[in-house]
Amino acid sequence: MQKVMIVGGGVGGTTVLKLLSESEVFSIVCMADTNESAEGMLAAKERKIPTVTNWSMGLEWGLDIIFDTTGDPSVYKKIKRDMGEQTILIPGSVALIMTKLFEEKNRLISKLENTSAKMDLILNTTSEGMVVIDHEGFIIMFNDSAERASDTKREDVIGRHIKDFIPSTGLLRVMQTNQKEVNQEITLGNGMELITTRIPLVNADKEIIGAFAVFRNKMEAVQLAEQITDLKEIQTMLQAIIQSSDEAISVVDDQGRGLLINPAYTRITGLTKTQVIGKPASIDIYEGESMHMKVLQTKKPVRGVNMRVGPKHKEVIVNVAPIIVDGCLKGSVGVIHDVSEIQALTHELNRARQIIRTLQAKYSFDDIIGASEEMKLPIEQAKLSARTPATVLLRGESGTGKELFAHAIHNASDRKFNKFVRVNCAAISESLLESELFGYDEGAFTGASRGGKVGFFEEANQGSIFLDEIGELPANIQAKLLRVLQEKEIVRVGGTKPIPINVRVIAATNINLEQAIANGSFREDLYFRLNRMPIFIAPLRKRKEDLRELAEHLINKINQEYGRSIEGITAAAIHKMQIYNWPGNVRELENILGRAIIFMKLNETIIDIHHIPDFIEEIPLKQQEKLLMKPSGYVSGKPLSEIIDQYEAEIIQQAFHTHKGNKTLTAKALGISVRNLYYKMEKLKL
Repeated sequence: MQKVMIVGGGVGGTTVLKLLSESEVFSIVCMADTNESAEGMLAAKERKIPTVTNWSMGLEWGLDIIFDTTGDPSVYKKIKRDMGEQTILIPGSVALIMTKLFEEKNRLISKLENTSAKMDLILNTTSEGMVVIDHEGFIIMFNDSAERASDTKREDVIGRHIKDFIPSTGLLRVMQTNQKEVNQEITLGNGMELITTRIPLVNADKEIIGAFAVFRNKMEAVQLAEQITDLKEIQTMLQAIIQSSDEAISVVDDQGRGLLINPAYTRITGLTKTQVIGKPASIDIYEGESMHMKVLQTKKPVRGVNMRVGPKHKEVIVNVAPIIVDGCLKGSVGVIHDVSEIQALTHELNRARQIIRTLQAKYSFDDIIGASEEMKLPIEQAKLSARTPATVLLRGESGTGKELFAHAIHNASDRKFNKFVRVNCAAISESLLESELFGYDEGAFTGASRGGKVGFFEEANQGSIFLDEIGELPANIQAKLLRVLQEKEIVRVGGTKPIPINVRVIAATNINLEQAIANGSFREDLYFRLNRMPIFIAPLRKRKEDLRELAEHLINKINQEYGRSIEGITAAAIHKMQIYNWPGNVRELENILGRAIIFMKLNETIIDIHHIPDFIEEIPLKQQEKLLMKPSGYVSGKPLSEIIDQYEAEIIQQAFHTHKGNKTLTAKALGISVRNLYYKMEKLKL
């Protein structure tokens, strides 16, 4: 018996459970699903089959086969990683197709058995007699029907000459002429009228060694003719069914010789009738053993065997079952399915998942523009975090691209084929936020939908959830979110039962969380949970060397949206924008470029300095003079540390002015790293 575990208690798992429960080959030792109330789990309990809520517990049973019917690629990968080397893992899509094949096979076998039973019934109810003589005319065989037809016992005629039994016999004439005589009328001594067919017996050397006669009552012959007509109609119908089937079918006799194949078999294997009929069952095997021969030896069906067949080396899945009539093995029938069809279905499924993914998480790391040192660091950190399930906290000013990073992290992770749910915590009213995030049970509050509602966290199960503006969460929601991060489970509003979830949390904020903790508006324990992988995204004013690349990227995007054909932007326009501090960051840059393109004439293809709005101006003269001033001396009442910080700030500002805002050149001129420069700017609030 093959030990089997079924993972997934949905419709697919329940179907496989019911199918395998009726098999004598498979023993279902375990049913696994995280939901104990799933249909398959309940069906397993009715059949006294052990159930577990974690499939890994079932690996201890020494499994031969695992059916994964969850449809979840991550579950499939984990099972494949942890299962034993001798275990076969069958995915849900293959299990579904196999189920359909099994049902089709059973239907065909049932029809074959019904037809065979009818044929046996016809043969067993006829009164056709048979007499065989040797070359000298002595009777050597006399069957039961002949006894009944002649009213003579077998022992009374065996060994006697045929002339003594039937004086008018034509069997001696048949031996002399070597010509058969069909449907001849004879009358026995008792007056019984018979219809007989006489045929000479010839050996391999074409020598006459005897003759035999097949006869029956004349009235029964007429009736048999009518029965044969019905039998031919049934046979024609059976052949039409097999020939028209899209499933490849092959039938062999009890010795393993080919009896029947259909066009679908020829299409898949590349073998014709002349190459298969009458040949050994192994004639079509390229890789693997003949399942027909195995079934004939064991008299037990085999299902879902992978092998390669025919000169095309076609990869197929084979199901073979014995043909048993009245307890006797008559042969076996095999149904072959082309694996390429399964692969095509899998490809279509992957394409559908890709389409869904593009609808949910639109951006990848290729969409993040920036070659500056300030941008390289967060990109590398984000790529590193994508390879782990750790919670990510994106920090940066509004408009710096935090959501873009969240999309990219999800699409670079192993959850990319699952859902990506986006939630703006500041956009949902406080009264609705809890029910939207965690869902609610039926009757949880007035107006609650019948049957309850799935929250964002449940919807994102096995995927990622992006919590934007996390700093705006009220205190009670912060406590529930902390539990989600710690316990990996949620409780719906109005519910009492914890629901386990597997969600990767990506949070973002533009506020100072440390200051919020000091003010008491943000929980410190939640901060430590969220801050496991912090990523700081620099504002545009600190990476102005990326302005040209960003502008060109945004121009292409705006061209598609507005139907324009702007080719680029001049260096003068870029220089003018580099002097501006961009408090709105990339969002403001896109706004200004879009406004410029709208007001450009149709014959203009390059954005120049005069297209940039007038409020982006050069640094005022007074500010320049202040930057060029020599550092002030001692100021009474100020501590030395403040004077040094002020002096250092003025030096950095002068260097920035000299190198036109380029941080890389500024850091190089000052003899410090870009990261150190970034730290000093944060410290000095530049």
